Amino acid sequence: MIPRLMTAPASIDEVKRVNVRYHDLAAAAYDLKWGIGYGQLGRRQVAGKLSRALGGGSSRFERGLEVGAGTGYFTLNLLRAGVIGEAVATDISPGMLSTLEASAEELGLEVEAVRAEAGELPFPDASFDLVFGHAVLHHLPNLGEAFAEFARVLCPGGTLAFCGEPSRYGDRLAALPKRAALLAAPAWRRLLGAPPRRHQEELVSDGAKGHGRLPHELELTEEQLLEWVVDVHAFSPGDLDRHARGAGLESVRVSGQELTASWFGWANRTLEGTAEPEQLPGLWYHWAHRGYLTLQRLDRALLEPRLPAAVFYNLLVSARKPG
Repeated sequence: MIPRLMTAPASIDEVKRVNVRYHDLAAAAYDLKWGIGYGQLGRRQVAGKLSRALGGGSSRFERGLEVGAGTGYFTLNLLRAGVIGEAVATDISPGMLSTLEASAEELGLEVEAVRAEAGELPFPDASFDLVFGHAVLHHLPNLGEAFAEFARVLCPGGTLAFCGEPSRYGDRLAALPKRAALLAAPAWRRLLGAPPRRHQEELVSDGAKGHGRLPHELELTEEQLLEWVVDVHAFSPGDLDRHARGAGLESVRVSGQELTASWFGWANRTLEGTAEPEQLPGLWYHWAHRGYLTLQRLDRALLEPRLPAAVFYNLLVSARKPG
């Protein structure tokens, strides 16, 4: 078992600080790490996730707000797909927003990027007909405040949709391939001829002190250490339903997505995190990406229609503001 390397953040301010630091460090290589693209495949994936969260079909939204937009995976692909006409993207990480703005400029897209916290959105009431996000709710220390803000800035009749949130049970299952991959990493790197990622001992946070040390080949960078503690929630379907209804939203829908694909993806991303990314062969990335997409299709066709939402790694929630 991998030793606990860092203590969990002790306060709301610490949660925010750790999340800013981690996402600033991760921003430059984030799209490569997660296989994010803005071509036809990326547009199809993002539009498909949003459609699944909403219960199927396609919709068009004139003005959308993404909370915790990161490098722009959802916002930029939804703009390119024509699902939203005008986009505002928020995040607490300047590094992520800088990467998003650079990608938007490269793609010829207009996006208003705003550094803001989810619980203190700097927008007037009823400003957006879609508030959405991807893999962000589990980073937020005060979900009650956040959902109240989502509801406040939604127009009457507006839609809320969040995808990619870890389920409590699915998150526990995902820890197994992560740990197994860390233990297998030295042999995997030798097989691919990839050198280990360079480390600097001074990068290890003070939070790691007193929790023991990993063997040399398993020592992690500051970014990798922080990745273990930036997630402050894992949800049951009922948790997301209660938060949405508690904010006065209706027509709440929670569904599950990805099981075998998440195990496969987490194992591969953990392996990749131990090696210098530019030294990994292109064939590896091609195989890992194709394998993930194949298992994603398997999950969608065979498992998602038959198993309860709670067993999947990702939860999707959608709701509507009355009026």
